[in-house]
Amino acid sequence: MRMDRQSSSKLIKSQNLTKHQTLNRSKSNFYVFDPTTIHEVAKSAIAASPDDTRGMISHILANLTSTYPSTQIRINPDESEWVFNNAGGAMGAMYIIHASITEYLIIFGTPLGTEGHTGLHTADDYFNILVGEQWAFKPGALEMERYTPGSVHFLPRFTAKQYKMHEGCFALEYARGWIPLMLPFGLLDTLTSTLDVPTFYHTARITGREMIKNLLIGKI
Repeated sequence: MRMDRQSSSKLIKSQNLTKHQTLNRSKSNFYVFDPTTIHEVAKSAIAASPDDTRGMISHILANLTSTYPSTQIRINPDESEWVFNNAGGAMGAMYIIHASITEYLIIFGTPLGTEGHTGLHTADDYFNILVGEQWAFKPGALEMERYTPGSVHFLPRFTAKQYKMHEGCFALEYARGWIPLMLPFGLLDTLTSTLDVPTFYHTARITGREMIKNLLIGKI
């Protein structure tokens, strides 16, 4: 009887692992962006508009809209659509360039500086530094990681770190994975701490709008 229970438990674990692997393989078919291309876009923006963050953002948008057709992926062209973001104890502002079920691409940063917890996510995160510096470390590390313009801070899914963005740091952040499961981290501080209802509303509105518009063209 005990052996039967053990065999049954092993079978269930094996089936769950197979389902998880199948979902991840299927999910990869939904990606349009890739980390290498996004990194090249970030580096070209830095080269084209050194010390001009707004110019970098415009360059990034122009590059993306000319590379990816609107029938394949939805890019939010409204550069004025910024919202505060409080998450993990850190505060900055973000401009959502793209949001779908499996990918998001944003500009995130602050002219003042901030630090906090990265969160533990169901997506791989690529933080492409445009201007300023970001520092990070994980438990057990006795020296910090340092990221400067043109570099990428890669945070694998289910990994957490402390991070600090210095004054005037902005980045092009690309995440790929199960994006809806990341949303509570980005929204709960607004409900439990800042009580900034307009920010909550606009973040949910923009994210929902972009995800729906992507779904309508078949972008998961």
